[in-house]
Amino acid sequence: MVTFSKSDPITELLKQAKAIAVVGLSSDPLRPSHGVSVYMQSQGYRVVPVNPLIDSCLGEKAYASLLEVREKIDIVNIFRRPEFVEEIVDQAIQLKVPAIWMQEDVIHEKAAEKARRAGIFVVMDRCILKEHRARFR
Repeated sequence: MVTFSKSDPITELLKQAKAIAVVGLSSDPLRPSHGVSVYMQSQGYRVVPVNPLIDSCLGEKAYASLLEVREKIDIVNIFRRPEFVEEIVDQAIQLKVPAIWMQEDVIHEKAAEKARRAGIFVVMDRCILKEHRARFR
């Protein structure tokens, strides 16, 4: 089980994380997933695209699903509609990923609770870019 500082667990997570798998990352620069990922990459994070519709994005090979990623993932950042979240969470649990981040308007209480029961730190309905900027700028 992953534990972070009780005072601000999001700050601790963002300090410790190195690789972020972005599920639903779009190669379209106008999509929020793209802009957020460009920002996170510019802040030193390794961005791992997870989207079966693209081959690569931001200079990184894209994977069709989380289960195909062979490197260590610190955060699964979800840019998918809520009806797709539970399957993504199940894959994250299988991979023993320490943290799941559901972007703004991505809300799935049942999946979040399932992840927490598996020892995964969950952030829901918040933007990782906004949270990073608020803490590190």
